[in-house]
Amino acid sequence: MSRISSRVGVKEPEIGQGGGGVLPPVEYGGGGDGRGEDGSPDYGQRLRRARLGLALAIAPILMMFVTFTGVYIARQQTTTYNLETNTRVREWMHVNLPITLLLVNTALLLASSFTIEMARRQIMRDIVLAPVRTIPGVSVGDRYRVPWLSFTLLLGLGFLGGQWMAWRALALRGFHLPTSASSSFVYLLTAAHGVHLALGLTALFYALGISILRKSLESQHIVIDLTSWYWHFMALLWLYIFALLQFGT
Repeated sequence: MSRISSRVGVKEPEIGQGGGGVLPPVEYGGGGDGRGEDGSPDYGQRLRRARLGLALAIAPILMMFVTFTGVYIARQQTTTYNLETNTRVREWMHVNLPITLLLVNTALLLASSFTIEMARRQIMRDIVLAPVRTIPGVSVGDRYRVPWLSFTLLLGLGFLGGQWMAWRALALRGFHLPTSASSSFVYLLTAAHGVHLALGLTALFYALGISILRKSLESQHIVIDLTSWYWHFMALLWLYIFALLQFGT
């Protein structure tokens, strides 16, 4: 019986510029694995992950102040029994806040929220124009860079200094931490906000540092972007606290 060979000649593809083989596709820039040309994590993914982390960090802060609000409102309704009049009286007392000073502090914080937003938009513009600057013969113009981060830092420090002055004004009016439940809440809410704002100032110092050291634009953008959103949250939170203390009694 004759045997049929199953071997078929196959021509191996040649690899090179002159061969007839087909080279695998080469990806440039950000590939499908989320990495850039240098193998580092893709910038867009880094920014999204960082923003998600910020949201997760802000959530417990928000819940803490919601809890403070609930206790604050419940404490206002507390009454005691007066033996002389045989009636229940409300023991909550109104705190005479230094409104003018607190309004100045509010203006400082809102102004700092504006300046840090301008810093965020400035670094975003740098990110967009970075590829254009690398084109030979193309000039986008080097405009004067406003030091928005420095302005924000100064305004933030001014706000904290103003809050300290507000505490001194309260003490001069006879409202100390243990004076009453209402005065205790004023110190508690403003102090808690001040501590969290100080964390934002730390982030501002870091953002200013990496800007002075001329780190990569991507790193600067991520830090400034996160700091700006946190700072906006602190500004809105202060408006809420101020309104609660002024009109919630």
